[in-house]
Amino acid sequence: MNQTDFWTLGVIAGMALVTLLTRSFFLISSQPWELPHWAQRGLQYAPIAALAAVVAPEVVMSQGLLISTWQDARLYACAVGAAYFFWRKGQGQAVLGTIVSGMLVYLPLHLAFGW
Repeated sequence: MNQTDFWTLGVIAGMALVTLLTRSFFLISSQPWELPHWAQRGLQYAPIAALAAVVAPEVVMSQGLLISTWQDARLYACAVGAAYFFWRKGQGQAVLGTIVSGMLVYLPLHLAFGW
């Protein structure tokens, strides 16, 4: 078994310290702290942007190559999910409904046809 050297332990401790400091920055200050309006508005889009960043490569690529056939359940599930999102946009729970509607299309196509 490899031994961990002091340099590695020092880097891990330093990263832990920096993480602790940056995450507790809001608690250290004694004055109330608010984000500007533009930053608050931008953070509202963070969850959907993260979801898109994870899902988009999975939809258009397979084993590192672009999908070259229309017989792929992910394409149809993505189309139905996008349609549901734009239909329900602004009415609450649009993201959850998008995931559920996409999976309702994906699973039967994937299980029945092996797409």
